[in-house]
Formats: sequence, C-alpha cells, structure tokens
Amino acid sequence: MARFSKEDLVLPAILLMVGLSAFGLGRLSATGEQGGSTAGSPAAQTASAAAPTTSAYVASKSGAKYYLPTCSAVARITEENKVWFESVEEAEAAGYEPAANCPGL
Repeated sequence: MARFSKEDLVLPAILLMVGLSAFGLGRLSATGEQGGSTAGSPAAQTASAAAPTTSAYVASKSGAKYYLPTCSAVARITEENKVWFESVEEAEAAGYEPAANCPGL
C-alpha cells in the first residue's frame, strides 16, 4: 500500500480551489443574464429606477424616437438628456416617434 505525504496533496488541493473559485465567479457573473432578457440588467434597473413613477416612456433631447424604460437603447441616453412622458400621445405631441427596435411599442 502506497503512503502519501502532505506534499503530494498540495498540488491537487490548489487545483481544486482554483477550479471552485473559477466556477463560483462564473456563476456570479451570469446571475443577471438569466432568461436572456435585459430587464434584469443593471442598466435596465438603473433606467427604471431613475424614471419617475408616473412616466412610462423616455426619449433623448437630441433624438427623434421614444422608448419604454426597459429598452436597451435607454441605457445609452445620459440622465441629463432624458425626457420623460406619461403617455404615447404626450411623446408624439412633442415630436417623437416610437422606436422600431423597442419591443412593446
């Protein structure tokens, strides 16, 4: 029967710890990506949290389209350039059109 010394177990222990750490970090980074939706992304959460509770549509001061707060394009609009609207009619009266790449409009 072969005997193992402590030195024989150091390398396998290190490899096991590195593997578990990599797995844990991978799971942690994928937490917000479940379901394939951007609704859970930090950008979408920030956009939704920044919106007044009565406003349902957002546009850029320099743009021509309006979006739902959950659309991915909203993350690219800086906070100082966001214009909020309570209705489609209000956004269209201000001269904005619905964004074709925003599902739900």
